Amino acid sequence: MAARPFLKWAGGKRQLLPEILSRLPSSFARYHEPFVGGGAVFFALHERGLLGPKRARLADINADLVNAYQVVRDRVETLIVLLGQFRNEEDFYYEVRAQETHTLDPVQRAARLLYLNKTCFNGLFRENRQGRFNVPFGHYSDPQFLKPNDLRAASRALRGVAIEQSTFDELESQAQPGDLVYCDPPYAPVSRTASFTSYSAGGFDDSAQARLTAMVQRLGNRGVNVLLSNSSVPLTHELYRNLHVEQVYASRAINSRGDRRGKVPELLVAAGPLATQLAARSLAIPMSAPAPVALTAV
Repeated sequence: MAARPFLKWAGGKRQLLPEILSRLPSSFARYHEPFVGGGAVFFALHERGLLGPKRARLADINADLVNAYQVVRDRVETLIVLLGQFRNEEDFYYEVRAQETHTLDPVQRAARLLYLNKTCFNGLFRENRQGRFNVPFGHYSDPQFLKPNDLRAASRALRGVAIEQSTFDELESQAQPGDLVYCDPPYAPVSRTASFTSYSAGGFDDSAQARLTAMVQRLGNRGVNVLLSNSSVPLTHELYRNLHVEQVYASRAINSRGDRRGKVPELLVAAGPLATQLAARSLAIPMSAPAPVALTAV
């Protein structure tokens, strides 16, 4: 069975994979994701045989998310047994949601996150300012929060992968020339009410977006291949003015209103050798020259 994301995540990249994969280099040293989220790009690269042993580092600031990845990697059978005891019932959901995570062991914390992720309304991970998960029950008839074979496939893909809780800033000391970095930060909001940047209690404001941009530029100057995705808004166009930028269109995967789930513009931003490669390709396409061979998306 193919490995694929085992969590739904705001801003997940499964439906944008063809655009992302077609822009990545076909070879690189080590792979880094500092905002792993659902991990769609990681799992796609794994399925293509591009991630050998100990050649990937996945990170995120969200402690519960990182713990879930570590448990799926290291203790998947225990996790499967525990999840089998959970029920798709509203009262049970709110009992689980009310649990204090610091009182749970790592497997219990991972089971709680997977269960809430699949049974909560719209599959939206959201915490309040106190760091408490606060999404209501989803009332789904079959949320499938336990898919043993999917979890086992994800566990096999994660073997040997470094999985760490960290801020994105720590990437700078980890990435080396020739590595590939994919950054999928919380998106800059398209409006004051359309933001998913509070996916953790700390949020991700304009200053964090600016710090990330500066780091991407520095990594690129050191010879690191960087690809970054974000929303297409005035802030990001200004931040990325000195980088290679391409606009693509993606469907909104998570929105509380059905009439706001159409195609929206997003930006794919490159730095380092990858930016040079993509710039050359974009110049060559109008002249009908052959484009570089792209990775095939699932």
